[in-house]
Amino acid sequence: MNRRHHVAALFAMLALAVGADTRDAAAQSLEKPKVTIAVGGKASIYYLPLTIAEAKGYFKDEGLTVEIVDFAGGSQSLRAVVGGSADVVSGAFEHTINLQASKQYFRAFVLQGRAPAIAVGVATAKAGAYRSPADLKGMKIGVSAPGSSTNMVANYVLAKGGLKPSDVSFVGVGTASGALAALRTGQIDAISNVDPVMTMLEQKGDVKIIADTRTLKGTQQLFGGPMPAASLYAPEEFISRNPKTVQALTNAMVRALKWLQTAGPSDIINTVPDAYLLGDRALYLASFNAVRDAISPDGLISEASVKVSLAALASFNERIRPEQIDLTRTYTNDFVRKAQAITR
Repeated sequence: MNRRHHVAALFAMLALAVGADTRDAAAQSLEKPKVTIAVGGKASIYYLPLTIAEAKGYFKDEGLTVEIVDFAGGSQSLRAVVGGSADVVSGAFEHTINLQASKQYFRAFVLQGRAPAIAVGVATAKAGAYRSPADLKGMKIGVSAPGSSTNMVANYVLAKGGLKPSDVSFVGVGTASGALAALRTGQIDAISNVDPVMTMLEQKGDVKIIADTRTLKGTQQLFGGPMPAASLYAPEEFISRNPKTVQALTNAMVRALKWLQTAGPSDIINTVPDAYLLGDRALYLASFNAVRDAISPDGLISEASVKVSLAALASFNERIRPEQIDLTRTYTNDFVRKAQAITR
């Protein structure tokens, strides 16, 4: 028995050594083995693929040391990259279009969500008087952060009611317990947010959902087509200078997306940090099931969805002139296609 134990221990040590050597070799081949990713609201299911890639060690397997810096909303995480304190954004795809309108060229290289996974709801106390988006006029609407994707979806709903963003007041409430408290204490009249927040408010009877992009069907109904959502995107210069690093990031994310396609409830609960569950595992799983359809199965960005995104932004933002936007510079599928051929 002692001999068997010694042999088993020896094999275990060899396996660890080989794994470490493999990771070290992978890291040495990367242009930038240490990468900082800025994200707005990492605990939300909107960014679940990023959480899975980190928690399962997929970045480490690629030789990467990834630091994920969390902000209240996507607009703030974007500012971190623009300001140089982070390398890559985990954020909403439409920011690449907004940036290009300001002559800043960022490109998405792997998709996390094929639908925004955002719902808009009116507080139950106000819902009795709600008939159409026009009734949102004058309301205080909670969003994760001003300028974020939750703000964008709210703006689009307002436009459908003939309203402008200036017809309401937007309040940054984050994507966790602060958002729940803001709605329940009457600080805001309506909310545009992600799960698990929206499912929790809905199941407790706190809101009436008036627009829902947590499924492909709901996204089609609101936007008239598919809509790219969460993605990893970075400045064009970063991508061109660090193609191996970007490929490694993409490999890890595609692997996470594949894992999510077959993950069961226990897999999710055992992988996601307890703090992200907001104290209710059952409701978190209900939230996950509500948005599972919105998670990208493969990381690819479709041309049709990018066109829908541009049209949506142009409907309420006068700065966005479709004829001046080169959509081919807002995304690439090259890294995902390579990742699909090699990831487990």
